[in-house]
Amino acid sequence: MADLKNIKTKRIKLGGIKQFFKKLPRALAEKAFLTFLGLLLISAVLSATIFYQYYISIQGTPEITDEEYILKFDDKVYQNILNEWKEKNEKISQLDRKEYLNPFGSEVEVVD
Repeated sequence: MADLKNIKTKRIKLGGIKQFFKKLPRALAEKAFLTFLGLLLISAVLSATIFYQYYISIQGTPEITDEEYILKFDDKVYQNILNEWKEKNEKISQLDRKEYLNPFGSEVEVVD
């Protein structure tokens, strides 16, 4: 038990981190050209990664033929969607037929 009390642990000094971030804008401004080159390099690497992911990596995937695409069509899901659309259209048509009271009509009396 005595050994646990004598163990020294390192603590993170938040003051040092705060000082670093306070000095960072000035240091970057003093070396503006190098900062520009660094940010340009970062953006180029990011752009190349996105380009590779969305364009080059899909070049090797096999294309789906029309026959395979037709086989993947699910009639049950299609019928469910058609039924939902039909129900929505019925509700909309019912709203069109409903007559509402006119709050600005001649039946309203004004009391002085």
